Amino acid sequence: MSTRRSDMRTWAEIDLDAVQRNVRRIAERRPEHRIMAVVKADAYGHGAVPVASAALAAGAFMVGVGDSREAIELVEAGIAAPILVLGAIVDGEMAAMVRHDIRTTIHSNDRITLLEREAAAQGRVHRVHLKVDTGMGRLGVMPEKARELAARVAASPHLELEGLGTHFANSHLDHCETSLRQVEVFRRVVEEVREAVGEIPIIHAMNTAAAWNLDVAADFTDTLRVGAALYGIPGPTDRPYPFEPAMTLKSQIIFMKDVPAGTAVGYNGTYVTPERTRLATLPLGYNDGLPPSSRDGGFVIVRGAPAPIRGAVSMDYTTVDVTHIPGCRVGDEVLLFGRTPESCLSLADFAARVGSSPYAITCGIGKRVHRLYFRQQPGSESDAGVFLESSESA
Repeated sequence: MSTRRSDMRTWAEIDLDAVQRNVRRIAERRPEHRIMAVVKADAYGHGAVPVASAALAAGAFMVGVGDSREAIELVEAGIAAPILVLGAIVDGEMAAMVRHDIRTTIHSNDRITLLEREAAAQGRVHRVHLKVDTGMGRLGVMPEKARELAARVAASPHLELEGLGTHFANSHLDHCETSLRQVEVFRRVVEEVREAVGEIPIIHAMNTAAAWNLDVAADFTDTLRVGAALYGIPGPTDRPYPFEPAMTLKSQIIFMKDVPAGTAVGYNGTYVTPERTRLATLPLGYNDGLPPSSRDGGFVIVRGAPAPIRGAVSMDYTTVDVTHIPGCRVGDEVLLFGRTPESCLSLADFAARVGSSPYAITCGIGKRVHRLYFRQQPGSESDAGVFLESSESA
């Protein structure tokens, strides 16, 4: 697809149709459940506002984020669906959370006290979700304390217990032993909390791995909390991955030169050319999604052929070897991962080659990388979709 403007050095193409198809795949897998679309970390680097809009249009009813700034960005963009901050909040976030009706996850008595005080000061009733640690060992109240905290929230005139959740530690789409253990713990907590305070509107626990693996029972919950699947970011699996990648990352050649054998390339001269070599410089580095470890076995695709990375990856530039690729010139598009009509390099393969994880790659794409959004429109004959908009920053 011809997408970039002349001023774009490096850009990511985001297929919003793929996001929507991924939402629908999960919905078809668990038709009795609602979907919370997790768009934290700027939708794993894809752009929170466009992705949230697409996911909601495809049937998600709620979005989850990492902190109040991410939530406020969605509010200011006109996202009207319920928004939940999934992690812990700090004291300075509370006023904005209450003012914007951003659902808050709580883990302790002191958070309840402070939120209750803030909600009273604003004359509001603030909706909260109690998180229970059933085996992740990170955030969340211990199971034996959940009933007590839930009862305290329920008794408050300024707080409403809208949700109860936990966080599954397993991300493997084929394995579920740890998830099954967590299910049993959480099931007991749900029953105890219901006995204490009555029905709870939203009960959420299941990540992509648990939602997709039907060996994990889901009768204790009504909401799936889906992140990686939205974007087709592959988690560990021994089976064909059922979700479509939404992102293709591209750059271009901005400089070329021939150098003799014995030429040191990049910071600290970690690579020395063994023979006469044609080098091409790309305007992206570790601020743009290419980890420093890429120098060891990493490559990009130029004119349909792999071009090995040579020397250290710096903040702004990367050098590749195009000696064996005829016809290369300044301005040629370069594929880091994703799909073009001529080439395909999966995010999983790219991450493995550069010694990173798919999550870290997409989340590490800095804000100077342009995001271009596409969606198929009625009457369009292009399989690639129709260009919708661009984002100057992540």
